Amino acid sequence: MSVAALERPRIHGRLLVAHDPGHPAHLSTYGALPPFDRRRMLAEVEASGLTGRGGAGFPTATKLNSVAQHRRTTVVANGTEGEPASAKDLALLTRNPHLVLDGLAVAARLVGARDPVVAVASLAAAQALDAAIAERAWERARLVVVPDRFVVGEESALVSAVRGGDAKPTGKRPFESGILVQNVETLANLALVARFGASWFRAAGTDDEPGTALATVGGAVARRGVVEFELGTSLGDLVSRCGGLTDDVDAVLIGGYFGRWLTYDPDLRLTAEALRARGGALGARVIIPLARTSCGVAEVARVTRYLAGESAGQCGPCVFGLAALADELDEFARGRGGNDRVAQLKRQIARRGACAHPDGALGFATSGLALFAEEVERHRRGICTATNLEPVLPTP
Repeated sequence: MSVAALERPRIHGRLLVAHDPGHPAHLSTYGALPPFDRRRMLAEVEASGLTGRGGAGFPTATKLNSVAQHRRTTVVANGTEGEPASAKDLALLTRNPHLVLDGLAVAARLVGARDPVVAVASLAAAQALDAAIAERAWERARLVVVPDRFVVGEESALVSAVRGGDAKPTGKRPFESGILVQNVETLANLALVARFGASWFRAAGTDDEPGTALATVGGAVARRGVVEFELGTSLGDLVSRCGGLTDDVDAVLIGGYFGRWLTYDPDLRLTAEALRARGGALGARVIIPLARTSCGVAEVARVTRYLAGESAGQCGPCVFGLAALADELDEFARGRGGNDRVAQLKRQIARRGACAHPDGALGFATSGLALFAEEVERHRRGICTATNLEPVLPTP
């Protein structure tokens, strides 16, 4: 595919177009980065409306401008992808590592950082990046492999891990102290904005949420995998691109393990605004329609237990609250009735943690309990209507 083919953005053809991960193929596809003009480039990033693709959706220009005000700056590309159900960052890093490294180089120059870092937890991602960095001897970029844990993806925990410390959240926002942490997909998009400008970037997506994004689609679809889609695409259209549903579906998990369970609606638009109206968010853009033959109660209980085990061990709501919540959900899943302490535990956990982990896990669990309320009541009576007891959501 030539650069000219990118002039009219398509739903496929921005982030995952490269098949050969080598630098010559990368240049053949995208062309070289333009001459650096800091003021112009910052203006283009702001005009593009690019937001973080790691889950929080923070405006990229705001982060860049904040970090650039500091005397000493650092840039860290976050490719850890601690979310077990997500494969988008791994797909990007193994298929198109040079686009990420381009974005890292642009970010480093914009904020004045001399020693940019790319952090990953996957061996496959590390191998792809190591080879790509070796091809770019004219640039400085350091590869750091960090522990493969859910909490490591949190920005402050990642900074601690990169520095050789414990991968635990600090509750601080790194960009406020001169450290820019950007998801690798965000950096890949930054490289595209640097090349083709804000107008090109905004030609895809919606006015309020421009661009494309990567989603990991699993569950009851014919072809599971990573899909690039324009923001504003309907859930039904995205599922159709994955070969359609393979079973009757009532529920869908959107956003991953810090996401929410929602009623499956093919007309639902995949934007932050549309999902917010239903109590959800795109988050890590893990999208998993759950077949009616699977047990939603068991899925919620199993993932909640996993999340409780991924605690950083820094506060009571996380260490004790999530463990107690997982115990309660285990009772429901096993048809033992439970003591129904969920409401009490919710009060003890919500907004009381040292980081976002307990609130994220709580939102996942309580949204599942609400959506699968009828099945919870059946489980209380020792009845499960599922006919397929194979786990759907991965838990390492």
